[in-house]
Amino acid sequence: MRKVTSGTDTGVSLLAEERRRKIVELLHQDGKVLVNGLAHRFATSQVTIRQDLEALHGQGLLHRTHGGALPVRSAALLDRSLQDKEKLYRREKHRIALAAARQVEEGQSVVLDSGSTTTAVARELRRFRQLTVITNAVNIAAELAGAEVEVILTGGSLRPNSFSLVGPLAEATLRQLSADILFLGVDGFDSAFGLTTPNVMEAKVNQVMLHIARRRVVVCDSSKFGSRSLSLIALPGAIHQVITDRGLSAEDERALREAGIEVTIV
Repeated sequence: MRKVTSGTDTGVSLLAEERRRKIVELLHQDGKVLVNGLAHRFATSQVTIRQDLEALHGQGLLHRTHGGALPVRSAALLDRSLQDKEKLYRREKHRIALAAARQVEEGQSVVLDSGSTTTAVARELRRFRQLTVITNAVNIAAELAGAEVEVILTGGSLRPNSFSLVGPLAEATLRQLSADILFLGVDGFDSAFGLTTPNVMEAKVNQVMLHIARRRVVVCDSSKFGSRSLSLIALPGAIHQVITDRGLSAEDERALREAGIEVTIV
């Protein structure tokens, strides 16, 4: 029997398609869109707008973030300075850092790569008394300098944009070490493509960090999901866990769990 579609259903479908087309136009015009602003503009609920953004994210037309969306290209390729990154998603990063620190035990060795979220983790590790922190981030070493934890700072060439040390010397130092747990920040996390960062040399250092750590945890806010940056660090299967915030889309969460990755949402 042929299914008959009512005119009302067709009208609703066309209305949704038109609204989503206009959302994409506004996104490219303004550089970002917010859920509450779109709900007011289109006189509809925030639930409906979130559904629109999830659908457009699934089509690769935008990058879903906490409270709105960004253009895919700008989310994937932008190499922001550490100072700029620290201004974004501060509350989310603080909650992520607290959850990460709860996984650490006295006497362990922890690797922290450079980044605003891992810097937040470092601040939470200051309370430990018997801990070794291995890092390539000069600012993280400075954060921990007054604490009782032991800090091992890799050598290497300094990247002023991220305060990180990269290059053969940093990689060689890391290869001589072993760690219980790695907390890795990323600039992009595409559940199909993998973990990415804008800098090729940074990616190489991150790859060595993954190799020397027994447990590998990505710490990043939900805005990083669904985007790709220039350099591939690793496939999703290289990590054990992701700690992120409640802005993570249902689609991305499902993809992570299907890949066997533990997902902690804070």
